[in-house]
Amino acid sequence: MKKTIMLMAAAVIASAALMPTKVLAQKLGHINSQEVVALMSERDEAYTKLQAFGKELQETLNSMKSDYDTKVKEYNEKASTWNESIKKTKEDEINSIIQRIQQFQSQAEQDFTARQNTLMEPVMKKAYDAIEKVAKAQGLAYVLDLASGALVYIDDANTVNLLPLVKAELGIPASKTQPTQIQ
Repeated sequence: MKKTIMLMAAAVIASAALMPTKVLAQKLGHINSQEVVALMSERDEAYTKLQAFGKELQETLNSMKSDYDTKVKEYNEKASTWNESIKKTKEDEINSIIQRIQQFQSQAEQDFTARQNTLMEPVMKKAYDAIEKVAKAQGLAYVLDLASGALVYIDDANTVNLLPLVKAELGIPASKTQPTQIQ
């Protein structure tokens, strides 16, 4: 077992020593794509639209809940004066409202996620296109996205932080370091 490990280690060292210098000297770049996207005005526009859509969904849900509250209040106040068939009808109405609320909540979550994906897809594409353009212009062989969590150590002296360059490519002011706060 020890011999196998030693042979494998020797093979790795030997193959690294035989690699052309060009392969070993490839330039690396790094960027946090989430940071770039967060600074883009298109992201702000997408989130504004998404918030408006979410508000519409919430208002519809609130209306449904208000209808439910009204029916429950009426039931609690008048149930003692109703005969069994009226009670049953009112209970069925309340149960129907509960089912509609649950169905609406489920569909609203799906619709919200779909709208978010639709609004953010062009923003993400623009960001990644800019990253690719800057990486090519810088002659980089690799760009590591810090947002994915795949990198645990970075030596800034041996890589290029693309954030300032991509911000310039996208027309984001160099002084903008925080996303716009949307209310």
